[in-house]
Amino acid sequence: VRMVSIFTIGYQETPLADVIDTLTRAKVKILVDTRAVAASRRAGFSKKALSAALDEAGIAYLHFQKLGTPAEGREAARAGNYDKLWKIYGRHIRTKPAQEELAELNKLVEAGRKVCLLCYERKPEECHRSKIAELVAKETGAKIVDLFPGHFI
Repeated sequence: VRMVSIFTIGYQETPLADVIDTLTRAKVKILVDTRAVAASRRAGFSKKALSAALDEAGIAYLHFQKLGTPAEGREAARAGNYDKLWKIYGRHIRTKPAQEELAELNKLVEAGRKVCLLCYERKPEECHRSKIAELVAKETGAKIVDLFPGHFI
């Protein structure tokens, strides 16, 4: 039995080159953007620019928008109210569209693809991507590996 992993990464306070370098070193093949809105004020992190830069590095880009946090959850996170965020996200992740994308994500991981979940927050425990990773791990038996740009595994 081959051990599969699900990777996570946040790009807060990190240049795009460092994120791509970290993904490359971890041999990630598919980056799954888990942001509800794949736009960013940070250079290179909006959907088109990010997808193009990843493509150049040989990493596929998928945007699983339905796994993103609803607006009210993002507001709670910005306010540092994680209890509220987890309640909101807990309801959201059970919706049919989110469950469909989660099932697709599980298939990629089960197939042994090296998948990394991307969101903004540097600390996984402050980000919904950790909840997605936990669900994937529970379903697939994958090991969760949190990547930190600039800190190499």
